[in-house]
Amino acid sequence: MLFRKAEKKIVEWIDGSRRALLVSGARQVGKTTLIRHCLKQKKQKFLEINLIEHPEIVQIFKQTRSVQDLAINLSAVMDFTFTAGTILFIDEVQEFQDIVTRVKFWVDEGSYRYVLSGSLLGIELRNLRSAPVGYLEELQLFPLGFEEFLTASGVTGQTIDYLYECFCGIREPSTVIHEKMMTHFRRYLLVGGMPAAVQEYVTSGNLNVVSDIQKNIIEQYKRDFTKYELQERKLMLISIYDQIPSQLLKQNRRFNYSDVRKGLRFERAQDSFLWLYHAGVTIPVYNTTEPRISLSQNQKSSLLKLYSSDVGLLTSQYGNALQISILTDNDKVNLGGIFENAVAEELFMQGFSLYFYNSHKNGELDFVIEQDGKVIPIEVKSGKNYYIHSAISKAVNNSEYQIEKAYVLGNCQPSKEGKIIYLPIYMTMFLQDRSTLPTLKLES
Repeated sequence: MLFRKAEKKIVEWIDGSRRALLVSGARQVGKTTLIRHCLKQKKQKFLEINLIEHPEIVQIFKQTRSVQDLAINLSAVMDFTFTAGTILFIDEVQEFQDIVTRVKFWVDEGSYRYVLSGSLLGIELRNLRSAPVGYLEELQLFPLGFEEFLTASGVTGQTIDYLYECFCGIREPSTVIHEKMMTHFRRYLLVGGMPAAVQEYVTSGNLNVVSDIQKNIIEQYKRDFTKYELQERKLMLISIYDQIPSQLLKQNRRFNYSDVRKGLRFERAQDSFLWLYHAGVTIPVYNTTEPRISLSQNQKSSLLKLYSSDVGLLTSQYGNALQISILTDNDKVNLGGIFENAVAEELFMQGFSLYFYNSHKNGELDFVIEQDGKVIPIEVKSGKNYYIHSAISKAVNNSEYQIEKAYVLGNCQPSKEGKIIYLPIYMTMFLQDRSTLPTLKLES
């Protein structure tokens, strides 16, 4: 079983929550495997029902009037005996979206506990999140992040702790460890974080088989586009998704809508971009007109960069020559978009809202985030010229923006010059937002 950070949250739910748990995420990110593993690890009695494999269960849910009826009917169909505290694990809940509403009444009754899982493909996520928080917790599962990939690759927690200390102190790790981490990072660019791909990599190391797994996942995504989406939009979804690899190889990585369809404007395709995002298969990064608080208020939605939710799925769509260039650190090939994709994915997993900033006068900032209540520009470098960054220098020197620090991520050692902090790109995994709202006391 691959190490997943989300395991801790699921175990905490098993140990202490009476609310229902909804685990969401794109296909093949390991939702079912992780939930099943946690339930078995905690020696919980549970009944697992997959609504795709057992569509007849949907009718039982529709006809159920009480928890007692639910238990009796499921016991008869599934040959299972319910006892107090049994956990009902319902997988592929997108096949019956009303289940989220019905669970409220089951939770209120209190005899059993409920964990739901479903792909975001075809789910109206906004409806799920509008459910009252009093009875439902939500956990979104992503592909493996780089730290999880390192653990799967045999890197010890002691080494990761050492790197974190170097990150916090802006101190150089040993050359041997730095070079080893860059090797792992380049391999991560090819393997990505889909559990089946990572498991094959750590088991056999055969990247050809890994690539076959990734291409199969992409085909599953495309089948889901056509299965769950309206007929008139399915070709648009596939066209946009297929454009991501070529868009990220361009010098200007802003998404060009006319490459999908001549004369296409953002307003005509906006719903498709949002659908792919809610499906969990893309990460949109919108333009902000000013790199200052609040970035969301300065968002210009019609300008965006679009990244894959898994960098391994992205690179599997390129030819072998480019993949070999990644492994051999060929600085003659522009890998900027691929490096950016890995950074976007890691920051997104950490919960950051992502933006980019572009000015004819000042240049482009690859990413702009809000960290600890401050605006932080980020520049991503795939080559050796990581000290050349006119846009980020102009941003930190502009007194109007009040930027206190900025990051340059690349194949470099940690260092700091003025407000600019240089970090090896693998240390993106340590960037977190630790800001919280204060606890207020009521005035007497």
